[in-house]
Amino acid sequence: MNLKPLGDRVVIKQLEAEETTKSGIVLPSQAKEKPQQAQVVAVGPGGVIDGKEIKMEVKEGDKVIYSKYAGTEVKMGDDEYIIVRQSDILAIVE
Repeated sequence: MNLKPLGDRVVIKQLEAEETTKSGIVLPSQAKEKPQQAQVVAVGPGGVIDGKEIKMEVKEGDKVIYSKYAGTEVKMGDDEYIIVRQSDILAIVE
C-alpha cells in the first residue's frame, strides 16, 4: 500500500528519539520527548487551494521540523506516518 497526499499535504515519517543524553545518561522510553524532526516520504501536487496558488517547497527525502501538534497520524503495517499541511512545516534541515 502506498500513501499519495492530495493538495498541499505532505507525508512525513518521524525520526527516532535520542536514546541517551549528551552526558551519556540512557533515557527510558517514557522520558523521551517526541522529536519534531521528520523525513519527507511523499509530497502532494500543490496547485490552487482556497483561491491561492500553492507551490510545494519540500521534496521527498528532505529532513524537516514541523509543528508539535500538527497533522494526522496514520499507521500502515509496522510504520507510522504523519500527514501534515505544508504550512505546518516550519523549516528544512540542511
